[in-house]
Amino acid sequence: MNVARLAAVDAAQAARLLSEVREAALAGQRSRIAPRPVIEESWGRVLRNGVDPDRETHPGMLSTDEVRRRREESPLRHVLPVLREGLLSVADVAQHIMVVADADGRVLWREGCSPVLRKADGLGFEPGADWGEDAVGTNGVGTAVVVRRPVQVFAAEHFRRAHTSWTCTGAPITDPRDGRLLGVVDVSGPLETMHPATLAWVDSVAKLAEARLRELHLASLERLRAVAAPVLARVEGRALVVDATGWTAAVTGMPYTQRVALPKSLSPGLRWLPALGPCSVEPLADGWLVRAVSETALPSGAGAVVLDLAQPRRWSVSVSGGAGSWSRELTPRHAELLCLLAAHRSGRSAAGLAEDMFGDPSRTVTVRAEMSRVRRYLGTLLEHRPYRFCEDIDVEVLLPDDPRDLLPHSAAPAVLAARSAGRMP
Repeated sequence: MNVARLAAVDAAQAARLLSEVREAALAGQRSRIAPRPVIEESWGRVLRNGVDPDRETHPGMLSTDEVRRRREESPLRHVLPVLREGLLSVADVAQHIMVVADADGRVLWREGCSPVLRKADGLGFEPGADWGEDAVGTNGVGTAVVVRRPVQVFAAEHFRRAHTSWTCTGAPITDPRDGRLLGVVDVSGPLETMHPATLAWVDSVAKLAEARLRELHLASLERLRAVAAPVLARVEGRALVVDATGWTAAVTGMPYTQRVALPKSLSPGLRWLPALGPCSVEPLADGWLVRAVSETALPSGAGAVVLDLAQPRRWSVSVSGGAGSWSRELTPRHAELLCLLAAHRSGRSAAGLAEDMFGDPSRTVTVRAEMSRVRRYLGTLLEHRPYRFCEDIDVEVLLPDDPRDLLPHSAAPAVLAARSAGRMP
């Protein structure tokens, strides 16, 4: 049964049906219809985290100063005009509100229909509130943060009983420079206003916001390029100027490359970068001046890799050894790939990874493109034909306490099977 379409015709009947499904799930019983997979998986995570479905206290609030600080530091502040133009005019007429939260699920901005804003106040759905899954259960903000894709949560699909008179639709917004999750834009309102097209609408506006961020990034590269030109004119040998995320503004003495993978913890001094080897790194404007140095300047080896998959929303890889230590936050897709390679130390072919990731061994082009991006920052730590970690590298994987919480965003067949079996892929 398509509950979304039923809700558009008869919201009350759909809400009653979902209430039966929810009560059966909380009681550990089977219902006459199954919840949608994204909702069922979210309920499972929430139950394992010990969230009380009947608790009505408001989620922990940030101070006004902390909300202000997060707003000032969030790149989402640059796309508020895009979100307002795309969502608010319709949301106000449709008795909805627009909510913008950060990657932690903290509400930073909230605007829209005044009566609905007052109702939201009663739930603590206001700036500074923690609307993550582990705080308030399944909802359009927190669940979208975890699964990294648009989610619509209608009526009793919400985990908290106090939220079951609402419909919420959230879509993630990612940083086009590095794929990092910036936050979620959500449209919420009374359950009778639910419409199945809302999901596509909110997702489209989120993509417009990402396009605007991409435009701003290109403009910032142009400004950095103007600063870089006179600096590179005085540099001998191979050098380039990159922004904080590794995108190239200008080069000298070497072929142009669009982006150089930088560790998250990059600092000035002698460093080893996978794409360039030993380098001298100096701060420059809003980026870095990177100069290649002698191969003997520092060792290029690395002794250990730590793949941190323990958190539900953020994953990272850390490298330590003779060339120093650094860490990098992973995109959802790269977290999946490195998880699979860590589980198969003998290696996987492109076809094998394609089957693990997509259930289709013919999708090798996609796998090779993604592995090429991974190797930009792991460099010689990864080998290919087949793809694998080098034999002399110690690889440690940090996993969630409950295997069912492994990479909750992932729909890769190998990861789904691992979660179901309670083991690594």
